[in-house]
Amino acid sequence: MLASAPIRLSKSRFLAGLQCLKRLYLQVHQPTLAERGDEGHFARLRQGDEVGRLAQSGFPGGVLVGFAQGVDDALARTAVLLDDRSVPAIFEATVQYSNILIRVDILERRPGDRWRLIEVKSSVELKAHYIYDVAIQHHVLIKCGLDVSSVRLMHLNRDYRYDGREHHPASLFSFVEITKPIRKLDAELPGLITAQRDALGGAEPPEIEAGPQCRAPCLCEFHGHCNPEPPEHHISLLPRLSEKKFVALGALGVSVIHEIPADFELSPIQARIRTAVSTGRTWVSDSLAEELDVLAYPRYFMDFESLYPAVPRFEGMWPYCQIPFQWSVHRQLTAGGEWEHWEFLAEDERDPRPGFIKTLCEALGDRGPIIVYNAGFESTRLKQLADWLPAYRGRIAKIQARLWDLLPCVQRCVYDPQFNGSFSIKAVLPALVPEMSYDGMEVGNGGQAGLAWEQMVRGGVEPSERRRLREALLAYCCQDTLAMVRILERLAGLIGLPRVSHAPHR
Repeated sequence: MLASAPIRLSKSRFLAGLQCLKRLYLQVHQPTLAERGDEGHFARLRQGDEVGRLAQSGFPGGVLVGFAQGVDDALARTAVLLDDRSVPAIFEATVQYSNILIRVDILERRPGDRWRLIEVKSSVELKAHYIYDVAIQHHVLIKCGLDVSSVRLMHLNRDYRYDGREHHPASLFSFVEITKPIRKLDAELPGLITAQRDALGGAEPPEIEAGPQCRAPCLCEFHGHCNPEPPEHHISLLPRLSEKKFVALGALGVSVIHEIPADFELSPIQARIRTAVSTGRTWVSDSLAEELDVLAYPRYFMDFESLYPAVPRFEGMWPYCQIPFQWSVHRQLTAGGEWEHWEFLAEDERDPRPGFIKTLCEALGDRGPIIVYNAGFESTRLKQLADWLPAYRGRIAKIQARLWDLLPCVQRCVYDPQFNGSFSIKAVLPALVPEMSYDGMEVGNGGQAGLAWEQMVRGGVEPSERRRLREALLAYCCQDTLAMVRILERLAGLIGLPRVSHAPHR
């Protein structure tokens, strides 16, 4: 009886096995256990394709193998291109050795029948796990008899600034020579490959405990399968709990926060969480009234939404530079007065920055605190806008000076057991204001907002779909500023201050 051929490995499977042999096993034998990729996952894939095409444009005359006709055709076409000396570079070269299949981003022909292996990444730096990514490709190529004289990583250049007209691959990308570390790894690869094939040959998945490998170098698609939800108020929800203290609590038989002994050393924020969970009541600092007392009128509540594409879109931008495309502002002129609401949303592919900052300056006036949640984000976007649009620099500086951050106020002064260890506005809002939440919203977080805007302005969607996306974006950004309004009202109520009951209007 003939022995069955070993399960085919690929570059992606090999990397999965390096991260965790159990992940590799489940990918091959139990793929239905994987969590389905969300829209963000598919957006990253599309972004990678865009980066790849730009990288290829830096090698004129290169030929794309393609994969549409299947593996056998791709292997045969690659073989023909390898023999054709008129082809200076092959894109997605498909090669197989010992049932290990690879696709090389760019295989550049060099003098003397030699080749340069180039791996393209949409990151802005060399990451440690990329070395193994390239090493398995180098291993297969040399085993197939190719003379690989050089190995390079081609990644986006963080210092690149787009001129607003045309992307130039020579400056958009940086090259890192990694030939020496790749060659050093070649002797290690056969053992790694054997270990992966042994694991795949087992009747059951390898017994591997969940751990840091579940999230690094990437979030495993089987994370939920191997990491069930912890019980309510589990000690893992304590912010910045060290591994040493986690182990120490486990040795004491403590798994939930309210069981942590009173004499067990915790940070101040961890201690207040223990108090709130143990009592079942919202913990409130004596300093809350003093913190809120600085907020004069008129009061503004402000939130931005942005997108950060790998390939810069507008003049002066760089890879992963944030494009601010939307803002929402709620304003109350006097204590007890009605709320007013303003908003801006860029609705086409034109540069949104001029309209964004012009309308924002008009809405914010020239006095009164501007309340935000995590001021670093808005302040950085404002600084960048001042650099891009220097005519607004003075007005932007005055806006930055008026920012007041609600997040550290909540972190210092309040903890509700329903926060579940998080101080994000998505966790704080339903705990302090139960009648409000983001549940059921079509756009429910910043990542979804960026994807929705991208689809609205670049997706070629029908008018009805554009209207639906527009309304969803406006509703989400409005919800963010309205959430801050309600949270601040709740904080005022916790210290006996009058609560404003007027509903904001749009």
